Amino acid sequence: MSLITKERFIAYARLIRLDKPIGTLLLLWPTLWGIWLAADGMPDGMILFIFILGTVLMRSAGCAINDFADRRIDLHVERTKNRPLAAGVISAKEAVAVAIVLSFCAFLLVLPLNALTLQLSVCALFLAGTYPFTKRFFAMPQAYLGIAFSFGIPMAFAAQTGELPPIVWLLLLANVLWVIAYDTEYAMVDRVDDLKIGIKTSAITLGRYDIIGIMLCHSFFLGIMAYVGWLLQRGFLYYLSLGVAVGLVIYQYQLIKNREPAGCFKAFLHNNWVGASLFAGIALDALIKTPS
Repeated sequence: MSLITKERFIAYARLIRLDKPIGTLLLLWPTLWGIWLAADGMPDGMILFIFILGTVLMRSAGCAINDFADRRIDLHVERTKNRPLAAGVISAKEAVAVAIVLSFCAFLLVLPLNALTLQLSVCALFLAGTYPFTKRFFAMPQAYLGIAFSFGIPMAFAAQTGELPPIVWLLLLANVLWVIAYDTEYAMVDRVDDLKIGIKTSAITLGRYDIIGIMLCHSFFLGIMAYVGWLLQRGFLYYLSLGVAVGLVIYQYQLIKNREPAGCFKAFLHNNWVGASLFAGIALDALIKTPS
């Protein structure tokens, strides 16, 4: 039995995007918001470990199944034509096997948690596995992705508290809007190729209203997060982080207003700082409120 060569290892790493952590970070930030808000302070260490590692595993599995679903499409898109599966470096069966193994490992991680978290993890797995196929028939696949990328929030509350209070669904809605905003920026990069291929994206559906749609989603996202802060009686640091996020979103508008692919892609990447700033506000606010 031969060992995996260095070149093969690199191909597998590229398949699951270990070289491009932005997707993992965008999935992780709302999960961390949920964990800290559910704990109202420093969360349980084991739960934190499980969710961080589980986020990495599920995003990696999602990338593998996404490339399997798009293996014939990626060949015709300039940005994706050299992905390992599209380029023939990795077979379709290998990609599916990688997705299954990573998903199984993620499921094993949540076994020590309560029954509600386990049930939600099955829903999360279904969403992650089916999202890549929605681009064939759904005019706004970014909304479906938003739900998939938001499921760490109810899972975090379930794991930390055993319950799903109403605030969970406000947070989930806020994150869905944020995902639609940043993934539309991402979709604007490939719009010309996507139109030729005939797949559906929010950038194509919104057409000339794409920038308005993005900024409205960002605005409602931040508005809901401000309302969440009011409901949970967050302090100054939380609202300061929201102010920083508003500034970052305004900067994104400057990047996308001319619809240049390079600027749109930079705006997409820039959302990492939006997520990080909100997490910093939530965590620091909880820290100063936690009794010593």
